[in-house]
Amino acid sequence: MAAEQLSVTPVRFAALRNRHSRPYLFTAGLSMMADNIEHVITYWMLWQAFHSPVLVGFQVIAHWLPFLLGSVYFGTLAERYDCRRLIQIGQGLFMLVQVCWAVLFLTGTLQMWQACVLLVLHGMAGAIWGPAEQMLLHDFVETDAELPGVVRMNATFKNIGLLCGPAVGSALLLLIGPTMGLFANVLFFLPMTILMLRTPFTGHTKRHQLADAPRERVTMRSAIGVLASLRSNRHLIGMIVLAGLVAVTIGNALQGSMPAMAARLGAGPDGLGYGVLLFANGLGGVVGGFVLEATGFLRPTLKAAMASTALYGAATLVFAVSPWYPLAVVALAASGFAGIASLSTAQAVVQLEAPPDRRGRVFGVYGMFASGLQVGNGVTIGGLGAAVGIPAALALCSGALVVGTGITALYTRRRR
Repeated sequence: MAAEQLSVTPVRFAALRNRHSRPYLFTAGLSMMADNIEHVITYWMLWQAFHSPVLVGFQVIAHWLPFLLGSVYFGTLAERYDCRRLIQIGQGLFMLVQVCWAVLFLTGTLQMWQACVLLVLHGMAGAIWGPAEQMLLHDFVETDAELPGVVRMNATFKNIGLLCGPAVGSALLLLIGPTMGLFANVLFFLPMTILMLRTPFTGHTKRHQLADAPRERVTMRSAIGVLASLRSNRHLIGMIVLAGLVAVTIGNALQGSMPAMAARLGAGPDGLGYGVLLFANGLGGVVGGFVLEATGFLRPTLKAAMASTALYGAATLVFAVSPWYPLAVVALAASGFAGIASLSTAQAVVQLEAPPDRRGRVFGVYGMFASGLQVGNGVTIGGLGAAVGIPAALALCSGALVVGTGITALYTRRRR
């Protein structure tokens, strides 16, 4: 069904009433929180151990590079195999990495190459999880009218995990130390792993029977070939391009540039002002998800995706150029609100437009652009930041997102 033709009134909070999707949302939030707890603890310990700016840069690259190189391939696997098992593999890999970090910290034997390997494995776990999750979300709903809400609630609960992760990670680091903190963090990945033993859906149950799927050999070449097959669908191409624009321009730049922005705004040396800025952005995303679901205001259409993405860029631009701290806080909250609207709407359009026989690969392509291209975001912000300063670089990237969104909107308006 074309995204612009979705005329059925969306069912509000259907995801929270569904006995299968509800536990998934909560466990996804826990896993995302655990993901960020690991970042808090390991990034701190790696800096204490090596004091290496190069390793700091590699942390970002290692997290997103598996998405760039492997998302389409993992999407093909999600298309061919039981998505519950792929999600369990991803969660198991997360837990294995936690235990390895903890043992290396406990024994004091951590070396640079070991850190690099574990950072890449962590990124790979997330890349495996992504396409399989999107396939499973499609199984949870009874009708297409419920699909946008499930996608939105999934993004919202993950935002809650992102919001809680730094606080819980810092508490574990201070109260029980890095080693025990990482061992304890393994527990947060267990609920989803166990849930995948209980849910009856495979990611293929309703729309595309796994038993009837052709068992062609999965190769990287055949997986990448899906890019050419999507050229005729401007809805999908528009959303994929839009996801790439967000990844390259803003991506993770807000979190990385926040210390410099806090200093420019005179937030003070105690860290409170810096923390408020981070919290405002995360809170905007969480509130946005629940408000949009409660009101049903935003339909899964190309216009809505383009408008919310342009608003996301504009709000971030206001934050980047704001000379006043209160305005910056409001702009960050608005940026978080628009960001969750942009993400959930674009994902819903992709869900609705993806051909059933290629759905996993389409999700993989989307993940490659939306997550994998964030590898280039560090180069974008870092290169511009070195030339004109971090605030100006963030402003330029935000403006580029607004302009790029406008160009993409013009492209998608052309007749298919």
